[in-house]
Amino acid sequence: MSQFVILGLATLPLYGSYLIFLLFYKQYTSSFRDLPGPPATSWLKGNFPEMQESENAIFYKKWIDEYGPTMRFKVFFNMSRLYTADTKALNHILHNEYIYHKPKMMQWSLGRFTGPGLFYVQDDKHKAQRKIVSPAFSPGQLRGFSEIFFEKAIELRDIWASQIEEERNMAQVDGLAWLNKMTLDVIGRTGFHYDFHALSPEGDANELNKAFSNGIHAATRLSMWLIIQSVLPITRCLPSSGWAQLRTAKSTMDRIGRELLRESKLIAAGKTENRRSKDLLSLLVRSNVDTSIPYGQRMSDEDVLAQVPTFVFAGHDTISSATAWSLYALSLHKSVQNKLRKELLCVPTDHPSLEDLNSLPYLDAVVRENLRFHSPAPETARVAVKDDILPLSTPITDKNGVVRHEIHIKKGQHILLAISGVNLSKELWGEDAMQFKPERWESKLPEAITAIPGVWGNMMTFLGGPHGCIGYRFAVLEMKVLLFTLVRAFEIDLAVPKESIISRTSIVQRPHIIDKIEAGGQLPLLISHVDCTK
Repeated sequence: MSQFVILGLATLPLYGSYLIFLLFYKQYTSSFRDLPGPPATSWLKGNFPEMQESENAIFYKKWIDEYGPTMRFKVFFNMSRLYTADTKALNHILHNEYIYHKPKMMQWSLGRFTGPGLFYVQDDKHKAQRKIVSPAFSPGQLRGFSEIFFEKAIELRDIWASQIEEERNMAQVDGLAWLNKMTLDVIGRTGFHYDFHALSPEGDANELNKAFSNGIHAATRLSMWLIIQSVLPITRCLPSSGWAQLRTAKSTMDRIGRELLRESKLIAAGKTENRRSKDLLSLLVRSNVDTSIPYGQRMSDEDVLAQVPTFVFAGHDTISSATAWSLYALSLHKSVQNKLRKELLCVPTDHPSLEDLNSLPYLDAVVRENLRFHSPAPETARVAVKDDILPLSTPITDKNGVVRHEIHIKKGQHILLAISGVNLSKELWGEDAMQFKPERWESKLPEAITAIPGVWGNMMTFLGGPHGCIGYRFAVLEMKVLLFTLVRAFEIDLAVPKESIISRTSIVQRPHIIDKIEAGGQLPLLISHVDCTK
């Protein structure tokens, strides 16, 4: 054993030298070297300090104007990466899932929380899982889910109303925290007929609630050691920040998840009361045993269980953050808030039908504009697993004066896909692209946006192609229900100066208070009852 340890230690310098050589070789032979892009501010950190300070907004607020929609930028050790908001390039990447994968860091770090769910798997396994999961998100299922959306939205409304009564006419609430609780309750009920009681006083003591909250926090916490572990699998046997917290959370989630899965199997077999036959997990189990699915393509119990935290993350954190940004935008644009409320108050009930809700044009415009302007995920990344040629709709001129209509991509090269860069592009949306303006959806939209390869609304918010968001209809409907319920009931204002609210992204973009970043996402709002006499 001692000889083995000595041998291992002796090879470490050799292995380190190999990695350094590989690093420099890849940089020297990179096909991105001669592309236009910002100069690195340091050899060690590249452009990362500028990107971190601006939350990557520097790409679409400054650099696209200087270097065009496709550019080279630098990361650690001056390594080149590609950023693109070119619609032809994005369409090619998103529809070639066997060439472009999620990077190991993204896949591994989130996979520690979700397991082998839709966020994690690639290629044929992803295609098979998506086929089985898809029926659970069909438009027909949303009708039943909308009942739960309204129930929980009204519960949140009543909690806020009681706080106003206690404070006499006006109350301050953390909009993001309350929306997190509401959407967690919704995904628990719709996902697997489980009540987190997050909106109730006893919610913080709920075992699964605590496990999910701790697990998401631990899995999405970025650190240098996490980056090293994602790149070097040999280091994953060593603990990382939040490792014990994540392990405890996973243990709780697996134990409760297996009990929920057992119940779903009994329901699918007709051996127990059909009380939760329409939640996502039960629908998924039924779809998994459908005779049209070949036995070899069905999901294992581990695969099915992995969808539970996947549903929670996708249907909870992203929707609450997107809705929080909607309330933020409405607090800054009072004319939009008033116009929306006027439309909503014309509906004679607190609980309209799905058809009536979807027939409200300005509500639809506000939701669309918010998802364009405040995309929950401003960027995502891909890595080439094969050599490829990336076509461009906008040619670029490299440093040697050569006009390129395509870029040669080498295996292992990383590309940042510009979600917000496309959604806020002046070339695509017009000169007012950087303005929050729901009225744009009431008139004819620019022809250029039809080239955007998104699954919904001619925007990149829910991505596109085989990895496009499977639950986008679920997200849009829940946002509509929340805005319908809250804007009808309350005047909404920011409780702090607008300059105090900044964005910070850890997979999902959340509002933070500038001098309280360490406290996590927050959105302090002042709410008061709507004066119907005005």
